[in-house]
Amino acid sequence: MHILHYPVDFVYRVKYNRITDFEDEVSMSVLERMAALLPDTAGVNEKGHLTLGGCDVVKLAAEFGTPLYIFDEATLRHNCAEFRNEFGGQRYADTLVIYAAKAFINRALARIFKEEGLGLDVVSGGELAIAKSAGFPMDKVYFHGNNKLREEIELAIGWRIGRIVVDNLYELALVNEVARKSKVTQDILLRLTPGIDAHTHQYITTGIIDSKFGLPIATGQAEEAVAKAMSASNLRLIGLHVHLGSLIFSIEPYQKAIEIVFQFAAEMKKKHSFTLQEFSPGGGFAVQYTQDTPAPDAAYYAKAIADSIHAKSKELGLKLPRLIVEPGRAIVGRAGVAIYRAGSIKEIPGVRKYVAIDGGMADNIRPALYDSKYEALVANKADQSDSERVSIVGKFCESGDVLVKDEDIPRVVPGDIIAIPVSGAYCLSMASNYNASLKPAIVMARDGKTRLIRRRESYDDLMRCDVD
Repeated sequence: MHILHYPVDFVYRVKYNRITDFEDEVSMSVLERMAALLPDTAGVNEKGHLTLGGCDVVKLAAEFGTPLYIFDEATLRHNCAEFRNEFGGQRYADTLVIYAAKAFINRALARIFKEEGLGLDVVSGGELAIAKSAGFPMDKVYFHGNNKLREEIELAIGWRIGRIVVDNLYELALVNEVARKSKVTQDILLRLTPGIDAHTHQYITTGIIDSKFGLPIATGQAEEAVAKAMSASNLRLIGLHVHLGSLIFSIEPYQKAIEIVFQFAAEMKKKHSFTLQEFSPGGGFAVQYTQDTPAPDAAYYAKAIADSIHAKSKELGLKLPRLIVEPGRAIVGRAGVAIYRAGSIKEIPGVRKYVAIDGGMADNIRPALYDSKYEALVANKADQSDSERVSIVGKFCESGDVLVKDEDIPRVVPGDIIAIPVSGAYCLSMASNYNASLKPAIVMARDGKTRLIRRRESYDDLMRCDVD
């Protein structure tokens, strides 16, 4: 259960004018009801169709096919600015916001984040290569991961990456060895596990001691890493990092982590002359997936984190470090909408009605993996009120391929266009070719225009790497 300790005035805020002059009360209620889930520019046009970025979603489905993922550029840029402004400025001037690429990254998004002044958090050589190909400044790239391969570390150091976030003692020695052979001194942070349960799903909890990630403080391994890093020939230890998990609704885990890590930093200063120049509380900021699970905005997290760092630094006599925050889902989640076409419909009298779509767990495995909840609307009937309860299921050969369970929507017939909001994070990045399916196309919408940022896969793509 999530413990919510935040004001509710952010719930259902409409940051842009989403209601056009011709819309009646019915269509207004649809948008208002879904406002917290849809991108900032969402609207309904005179045909009763959902619009995103000024573009008719039904037309986009016809043009690009389905499944289709639509990103709203205005929402992406707004979210970037919100995190920059809320964490930086008067609240905590020396802040760098770095986007967690694992939520989803491609070259188009990387270029937007570059233009918005963000850094990048990568966890693989592939994500690093995308950043490099998009012209992303390498000095603003942070490399995470619990088992970075030697060739990935060599690539990162060869490209003069800004920071490597070292996850364990084995990696500490490996990074030092690669840096020595490359004749460079590499800036690093140490990832610590402070022993904090963020009360989220067990698969996305990462701050507890029993975790594959990080150096536990309680066991003495974190101090051992500090000592070894300080004496390493080609490493410069400049900071400490924690990541507590994902979808964290409460500020308390961040506050506890800051207290523990800053106390540790003060002890390391006395014992090993370590100076904390950078600190990252990670990311994990929650977003709202359903109408009954409102999530805090960036200001809620920013105030709590900045206030805690100021207070603890003053208490312990530490100089304020640079603050590195790592939103991923909170940047792209609500900016993306998944679009599907309804196919077969199966009604079991007295039990349930199933609406099958042309996508499912191959492009969004989160419901099957985490029991994640989503809501849906019928994009070509966005001006109609709900009239029947259905479960929206995918086309793949698994009984667990269910995207939305028991939701009231307008009556669906084959060919209707189903939209599932808050699909920008972790759907595409975890997509697969299960059942030899094709990964969907992705378009960016802005000011009534769209651009294709990833084409749909073809059957030839499926077999391109096969060797006869």
